[in-house]
Amino acid sequence: MADQTLSKRAVLTGSGAYLPAQILTNEDMAKRVDTSDEWIVERTGIRQRHFAAPHETAAYMGAEAGRQAMEKAGLAPESLGAIIVATSTPDQAFPATAVRIQALLGATKAFGFDLAAACSGFIYGLSVADAMLRAGQVKSVLVIGTEVFSRLLNFEDRTTCVLFGDGAGAVLLEARDVAQDGPGLLSTHLYADGSLGDILYVDCGTDENRKPGYLVMHGREVFRHAVNLLAGAVNDALAENNLTAADIDLLVPHQANKRIIDGVGKKLGLPPERVVVTVHKHANTSAASIPLALADAIQEGRAAPGRLLLLEALGGGLTWGSALLRL
Repeated sequence: MADQTLSKRAVLTGSGAYLPAQILTNEDMAKRVDTSDEWIVERTGIRQRHFAAPHETAAYMGAEAGRQAMEKAGLAPESLGAIIVATSTPDQAFPATAVRIQALLGATKAFGFDLAAACSGFIYGLSVADAMLRAGQVKSVLVIGTEVFSRLLNFEDRTTCVLFGDGAGAVLLEARDVAQDGPGLLSTHLYADGSLGDILYVDCGTDENRKPGYLVMHGREVFRHAVNLLAGAVNDALAENNLTAADIDLLVPHQANKRIIDGVGKKLGLPPERVVVTVHKHANTSAASIPLALADAIQEGRAAPGRLLLLEALGGGLTWGSALLRL
């Protein structure tokens, strides 16, 4: 008989997603830069991406996704405890995108802040929210990934401008007392290696040598590190919880590149039907990638109550991490 001792956990009670109306196919991109649908699909698996209109800011999109998550959970905005926003594309240096979202939602009693960990930001945000909920600091946290990467792209660099898109995803986490085999975040695992910071970055800031602010990526170097680092983060999560890859019902990876996703799935021995893939229709949406993929899987019924999900991401920094979540 399973241990029925109750413990406090961060339980996912709602999810939401927002994608801009404008869709650009690979053929559309080929009209702007020297590329082709075949070249993009073969190397990345991407077939289209969404680009934000002027009114679709990081705050606007994040608020729309967050509102959906709270509505699905049945939580009124004035009852929300905190908002954590993972983004590398804030609308302003300050105030934080999170407080702009707080105002848009009418979450008058919530505090909020932004978190910058590039494509790993959502995993980092889950970890912070988990600690706050377990400690009893708040009863509910909205974790949002929202990105407007189209405004950082250098369209003179055909190898990177085709890879990214815009969007926002959100989850509502609430503190609940649950049994050992019950729902909630089981553990999160965070990593970084700043010595690899120059293989993926945005070339702007407040130093005297600041540039216009384009994304720069050395794709081969990122790919070389990605699969092994991500597989290691996944294995650490499994070991921490005395689980094996066979226990994973669904892998929800950061949607950067289909070859990286396939590589991690292969290392774990997971068949394709147990891996969520949305990169073909969203491209790389950085910190919004995992919550968008998760919302997609929930809507399709693949991520159903009781199932064990493994989330993982790697981004500029380098930063990377994993999380085990039972719905």
